[in-house]
Amino acid sequence: MTARLRKSDLIPIGEMARRTGLAVSAIRFYEDKGLIEPVRSGGNQRRFLRSDIRRVSFIRIAQQLGLTLQEIQAEFAKLPYGRTPTARDWEAISKSIRSVLDKRIAELERTRDALDGCIGCGCLSLKKCAIYNADDHLRSKGPGPRTILRG
Repeated sequence: MTARLRKSDLIPIGEMARRTGLAVSAIRFYEDKGLIEPVRSGGNQRRFLRSDIRRVSFIRIAQQLGLTLQEIQAEFAKLPYGRTPTARDWEAISKSIRSVLDKRIAELERTRDALDGCIGCGCLSLKKCAIYNADDHLRSKGPGPRTILRG
């Protein structure tokens, strides 16, 4: 970080936890994963940029949407460090993850629509499964519920 930070730009880990609604251990976990990076005080205490509150909030939202920590980290690599991300920065990330979310939504819709009749082949009904999976032909496609998980 090249710019000189003011004391008011930084908050201690306890304040970060309080502001984000997370436990201190969760903040440390995100730090260990490289998602946030504290500044060390003269006494070697963790201090976080105020903009890290937004980063941690994004992590929570992204995880709830099903993004992996690796996917989140890839998006964070696009953000500026040392300044609060702007609306334009967040808009770029939103566009970037939209296709991931659209894919997950389609998968959820397929699962919802197929769940009543078949778990694709998981198998809920051996009698009915003769229609969807005669002679267990789906086993050649791999393990698990093949008609729903198309990956």
